[in-house]
Amino acid sequence: MRLKGKTAAVTGAGSGIGKACALRLAQEGANVLAIDLDGASAEKTAEQIRKAGGRADAAAADISEKEAVMAVAEKAAKCFRSLDIWVNCAGISVIQPFLAEDSEQVWDQTMRVNLKGTFLCCQAAVKGMLGHGGSIINFSSQSGKKGTNQYAAYCASKFGIRGLTQSIAAEFAEENIRVNCICPGVILTPMWDKQVNDYAKKKHITPEEVMPRFKENIPLGRLCTYQDVTNLVLFLASKDSEYMTGQSLNLTGGACTY
Repeated sequence: MRLKGKTAAVTGAGSGIGKACALRLAQEGANVLAIDLDGASAEKTAEQIRKAGGRADAAAADISEKEAVMAVAEKAAKCFRSLDIWVNCAGISVIQPFLAEDSEQVWDQTMRVNLKGTFLCCQAAVKGMLGHGGSIINFSSQSGKKGTNQYAAYCASKFGIRGLTQSIAAEFAEENIRVNCICPGVILTPMWDKQVNDYAKKKHITPEEVMPRFKENIPLGRLCTYQDVTNLVLFLASKDSEYMTGQSLNLTGGACTY
């Protein structure tokens, strides 16, 4: 097991990519603190890890609240005596016309969760890793590489995460704290389930046509999977990537090459 004895905190661990990351890190021997706004969902992830023979705990937290983030970081250190890996998966996504009446509200909420939340979690992670180093893995998106219509708040937040990643990586490289981010393409998650209809409306197609349309534009001919994501997370969390920091890695099947 490549992460035996390490401790990992994973946000958004109650479902989707976050849950997949928490389970994969645990399979590789890491102690896992599953963090989610929905505490019951986080506990279910932790319980699944424990049933499989791993060590895990859960915490409910709004990652846009500093006190909540610092509390879960302290819990990770208290439960497992260290903090070595932090994976920032939690986020929100809203498809909305730029001139919509509630666009400011969506903008503020998206920035609060996606960008401020990642910022606060990185602060907590760095504080927990000073003196021994560690790996912080942020999640941007292919929409953090190229802006798309009716996605202004989401794209801006994901571009911001890339800049945040580079800045923290440069500042704490001497402390052996590595900070990288993953830019996935389209992956079927609960988040996508909620916005397929909005995307179809934007493109003037039926909901049933959305995923086939995506596949047509991916050179490798398929959508990204949880396995694809967790393979890269494991690489970035392990010593195999010890010479990498400040990077924004595409995971798009060739659909995004910049």
